[in-house]
Amino acid sequence: MKKLFLILMFSTVCFGVFSQKKEDILEIMARQQANWNSGDIDKFMEDYWKSENLQFIGSKGVVKGWQVTKDRYFKSYPDRATMGQLKFDILEVDFHSKKSAWVLGKWYLTRPEKGDVGGYFTLIFKKINGKWVIVSDHTS
Repeated sequence: MKKLFLILMFSTVCFGVFSQKKEDILEIMARQQANWNSGDIDKFMEDYWKSENLQFIGSKGVVKGWQVTKDRYFKSYPDRATMGQLKFDILEVDFHSKKSAWVLGKWYLTRPEKGDVGGYFTLIFKKINGKWVIVSDHTS
């Protein structure tokens, strides 16, 4: 009986921790969507790792560094019509450790003036200094 109680307690604690971590990641994704939809690339970039080691992999290749990634967003999306309205569909959130998560999803930009676009993304999150940040973004 004591073993069963300990297993149940451990399972409840682990599920609670996993559930909270997943909610943390989903909250970040919702915030990113909202920041993009308000036209604020600066705020959108706050959830990325402010490091030269940040990686963004897109259709034009690999970009390294937070500032370079931010500059790329401003160049690729120079106005609200090009930015459109972003919607994420999160397909999977998987934790590899207490401080590492992998997210798979779809993205859609509704752009009445420019034409709608969309694709898939894979994000790697790490918990650095107590904060979840995107350290690698592969979007196509």
